[in-house]
Amino acid sequence: MTTTTLRISGLTKSFGGVRALDGVDLTVPAGQVHALLGHNGAGKSTLIKCLGGAYPPDAGTIEVGGTSYTRLTPRASIASGVAIIFQTLSVVDALTVAENIFLGQEWTRHGRIDRRAQEEVAAGLMERVAAKCSPRDRVGDLPMGQRQLVEIAKALSRSAAVLVLDEPTAALSGAETDALAQRVEDLRTQGLAIVYVTHLLGEVERLADAVTVLRDGRVAHHATVSGRTRRELVEAIAGRPTEVVPKSPRPPAPPRLIAEDLRGPGFGPVGLSVAEGERVGLFGLIGSGRTRILETLYGRRRATAGTIRVGDRTVAPARPADALAAGIALVPADRRAQGLFPSMTAQDNALLPSVKPLSRLGVRALRSERRVFDGLATAVGLRPARSRLPAGAFSGGNQQKLVLGRWINEARHVDVLLLDEPTQGVDVGARQEIYRVVSTLAEERGTAVLFASSDPEEVVALADRCLIVARGRIVGELSGTELTEQALLSAVHAPLTAEGAA
Repeated sequence: MTTTTLRISGLTKSFGGVRALDGVDLTVPAGQVHALLGHNGAGKSTLIKCLGGAYPPDAGTIEVGGTSYTRLTPRASIASGVAIIFQTLSVVDALTVAENIFLGQEWTRHGRIDRRAQEEVAAGLMERVAAKCSPRDRVGDLPMGQRQLVEIAKALSRSAAVLVLDEPTAALSGAETDALAQRVEDLRTQGLAIVYVTHLLGEVERLADAVTVLRDGRVAHHATVSGRTRRELVEAIAGRPTEVVPKSPRPPAPPRLIAEDLRGPGFGPVGLSVAEGERVGLFGLIGSGRTRILETLYGRRRATAGTIRVGDRTVAPARPADALAAGIALVPADRRAQGLFPSMTAQDNALLPSVKPLSRLGVRALRSERRVFDGLATAVGLRPARSRLPAGAFSGGNQQKLVLGRWINEARHVDVLLLDEPTQGVDVGARQEIYRVVSTLAEERGTAVLFASSDPEEVVALADRCLIVARGRIVGELSGTELTEQALLSAVHAPLTAEGAA
């Protein structure tokens, strides 16, 4: 049985002047499940990537089994006994279970892969994690829970002593989640040091021996789980209660967006409305369905039932172009993959939908484009305000301003603006500027804003009211003085009623 302890001391990492980790200490002894909690952007992912060798720390040490490192490469991380199971699995669907386990470390005999020996060892490893599949099964044919066990078995084949599980149940069914919990308990008794990253406090209460909460790159709370109430954990994640500044009541306004009995793959039925000039949040955990709702309203996903109305018009967007024609625009969460063209200039990125309206007789009006871009750059606080600079050269916050700017410049008007994780990966300063821009858009143009977020601080800062999303349904609503970080966390972690879970 292994007795390896993970000890992280003073770990620090900055990106472009933004400190993602600030002197983080974390100790996980063998045979312990240690929960790592915190909002998006708290530093959890950066910590994991330093541990896995993807990022070199600026300062601090990582000690595994008595050996101290100032930085790790991916190869050195594996060799030290660290295994990280990311939310997006790295298994190869076309290969068998045994081939996945031994990928990159194949056993050979007389110059050929010894498949029989690999399958015998793989069978023992799969038995160790109580998997219900054969070494010869094709991984692509397995359910998600079994694929995850293949990843864990692969880690064990490399003598892993420290196991990091990053949001391991986000894509699992209830039965698969229960099965994984049992496997985690088994691995703890086998002596592994386990770092368990999650947003689900129920999993923390069930599995974890200790918990560390990160906030703004620092350790904000550390304690044993035994004897802790859920309220204490919620308060630790949210931070000390802050004074609630009552929001001015919104004057009555006609609805701009209405969805009735809306259904699609993975969510529904959903009913919601957003009035002119109103900002409504969709708050839920990863996998809750909040992104699917937005993408269905935008036509990126096809609704299977229900109606969507913009003002007095009924619309049925089968593709994004239909939604844009109806006055609905979306700023996606993954701006680099879905919203930005990094090699194109800042001006061309920001004015893509506006080139045709600004053109004259089919010829681009370059002078008008530059004037509109300059006004947009000033409005969103773009830095540097250089029209010809490639979009990929800007910081994350300024890239988000370019994508957002497509729908708020003087040449383009939308009735409904959908935002998915509007400030994901954005520093604090740019975040406040984006909030200001969105608020101004709603107040001055009457745009209806519907945004999805997993950050309660963001919801409190930006929303007039918030809809709680769980398992593809809207299960609650908060507004006014009730809209606080603690209330949001309590609502999203509260057990669903039988009706809400249906």
